[in-house]
Amino acid sequence: MNWIDNFVRPKIRSFLSNKRETPENLWVKDPESGEMVFYRDLEANQWVVPNSGYHMKIKPVDRLATFLDDGKYDLVPVPSAPQDPLKFRAQKRYVDQLKENRAKTGYEDAVLVATGKLYERAVTVAVQDFDFLAGSLGMAAGQGIITGLETAVRLKTPFILFVASGGARMQEGVLGLMQMPRTTVAVLRLREAGLPFFVVLTNPTTGGVTASYAMIGDVHLAEPGALIGFAGQRVIEQTIREKLPKGFQRSEYLYSHGMVDMVVHRHNLRSTIGSLAAILTNAPPNDAIAASTAKAITAQASLRDAAVAAEADDDEIDPPAAAAHAE
Repeated sequence: MNWIDNFVRPKIRSFLSNKRETPENLWVKDPESGEMVFYRDLEANQWVVPNSGYHMKIKPVDRLATFLDDGKYDLVPVPSAPQDPLKFRAQKRYVDQLKENRAKTGYEDAVLVATGKLYERAVTVAVQDFDFLAGSLGMAAGQGIITGLETAVRLKTPFILFVASGGARMQEGVLGLMQMPRTTVAVLRLREAGLPFFVVLTNPTTGGVTASYAMIGDVHLAEPGALIGFAGQRVIEQTIREKLPKGFQRSEYLYSHGMVDMVVHRHNLRSTIGSLAAILTNAPPNDAIAASTAKAITAQASLRDAAVAAEADDDEIDPPAAAAHAE
């Protein structure tokens, strides 16, 4: 019986279930057009769909590698924060959610802080990871933002923040909400030091972060098509009992209404921020920036026309499905 159980039956099962395993996520579906795009093509194009231009989620390490000179950077350690101070439990315990997301992303929390060079000038960069509990703002994430700001003050560098968040982390209650004033104070210290603060709003940027550090930068840039707002469109419509215009809360609409300063393609963020940082810090001219910004300026020229055209159409549109980053 043991020979049958231990050898024959497993062998039979292996024959019956001997299906050819296909690697997952070799093809990624464009949420906007439905087009299937090869994983490597997306990766080489900084996770922007080549034909539609749809900006998908990008991992923090990929963001840093494509943004900083030669893809080189040094991670800044973030002080640890208390875990699960409220002993929160819903369908899952909060501590279990943290363990799962740390295993999935490889990071301790939703904010990664790094130092590097942008066109040979030192900068401090922080990136929020939406894959970690929707980039929500808790005690650890708030400490990450503050660490980035304090590092910029200490090293006397511009601070660049890539925001992607669903808002405050409900599992931490008022302690999560308190990160809004904490980060605001840290931004004010950066401002007192006379250092520029660049905020890049990516898809999505919603909730409490738009009531704090994400909206008090010196220059606000946004990626095309990014969802940006405090409350959701459906909640607003139910509250005011009016139909909202097409493209409401999208980066192009907010640009046309003065809420963001620029809508910049992901490929042009490096040159655009490099040029702005040089201007705001009175740095000497850099030929490399001048050459790479010409293309960015040309692409920027038509953005306002696109935003006005989107605003003119008052028909309702369904928000695009959330982009699924291939792991």
